[in-house]
Amino acid sequence: MERFAMNQLLKWKDKENRKPLIIRGARQVGKTWLMKEFGKRYFEKVAYISFINNERMKQIFEGDVDIDRLILGLSAESGVDIEASNTLIIMDEIQEVPKALASLKYFYEDAPEYQIVSAGSLLGVALHKGTSFPVGKVDFMDLYPLSFQEFLFAIGDERYIKILNGNDEVMIKSFKSKYIERLREYYFVGGMPEVVQSFINNNNYKAAREIQNNILNYYQQDFSKHAENTLFPRLNLIWNSIPSQLAKENKKFIYGQVRKGARAKEFELAIQWLLDCGLIHKVHRIKKPNLPLKAYMEMDVFKIYLLDVGLLGAMVDLDEKVILEGNQLFTEFKGALTEQYVLQQLIADLDTEPYYYSSPNSTGEIDFILQGRTNIIPVEVKAEENLKARSLRMFVEKFKSKYALRISMSDYREQDWMTNIPLYEIRKVEKYLEE
Repeated sequence: MERFAMNQLLKWKDKENRKPLIIRGARQVGKTWLMKEFGKRYFEKVAYISFINNERMKQIFEGDVDIDRLILGLSAESGVDIEASNTLIIMDEIQEVPKALASLKYFYEDAPEYQIVSAGSLLGVALHKGTSFPVGKVDFMDLYPLSFQEFLFAIGDERYIKILNGNDEVMIKSFKSKYIERLREYYFVGGMPEVVQSFINNNNYKAAREIQNNILNYYQQDFSKHAENTLFPRLNLIWNSIPSQLAKENKKFIYGQVRKGARAKEFELAIQWLLDCGLIHKVHRIKKPNLPLKAYMEMDVFKIYLLDVGLLGAMVDLDEKVILEGNQLFTEFKGALTEQYVLQQLIADLDTEPYYYSSPNSTGEIDFILQGRTNIIPVEVKAEENLKARSLRMFVEKFKSKYALRISMSDYREQDWMTNIPLYEIRKVEKYLEE
């Protein structure tokens, strides 16, 4: 399996003013594998230390913050003779030892020659509990489930990626049926590494679904294990309401759908907890499409998506035949899966923060609004080859958008006011972000 984040790690390694790196991401997205694989490929030695239930590390970091002393302790724990020039130090689940997290400041200031990568699934939760954080003394990288292109790479279809990236639209169109077939597989399997690996090994959808259900169970066990008792039931209510929220035509998050009579202040902390763990994405509405979008963000109006399209299908127990065979009974939720897919690719592949827009006096909604370098880009998402784009056209006419994108199953084509991008060619959005 190949992760494109490996290139980011290489850039970090070669940075002149390199700081200790923290990789953020939900449990099971592959942080530990990525760090170890990075060390195996590009370093002579790897000193791996997991801080989960590690009393020795808690005691060592409670003592003096002396770099030589800490290196000696890390060497003893990992069984590796640490040398700054050729050893990657991996601190896994670093939030479990808050003093270790705080020590990264001293490594950066007093011993920047050491190459340290750390990870934390519950890092955001730990920080909200008052853990000291080395502000400005660390670099960050976010890791997500495999994107569609990473999925193609993992299942051995690198040639299809080369065709996509070659921009030969005649060639791409000739393989359209193959791309749609792979896209439907990705809708079911998703991008959680363990699920993808199982699918590669067995080509068995039921085995993949079983692992997805196990992952969902792990997450809910985390709710009970790491959240406060008063928060735990609210986390479950929010979590379990997400599929039904996305199944609505208007996907705005409605608290009354979580529990009758529910109000925002009851559930704000639960939503923040899920965000801190990387389990959800929150897409805010903007009041008007002006630069910068963040300045026009409405804090209390938003949509919530899961971290992975495969897990969304597992939560509602969608049978593989419904997705793979394009069952007509699947019409409404197909839109939810497709939006979830597009959101994941925009965030993971294109490193952009999507918003959305809807007029207070209209039912029309623009699924995603993106901020390019000098432009605001409206994006409409269609699950099929439906070529109607009334909301998008009204938006373009009202706000005089330079670019407008419709992402659908239709072929790539540029029109006078809009460009259609196939769902499997979603990386083409990058061109419009850069212009």
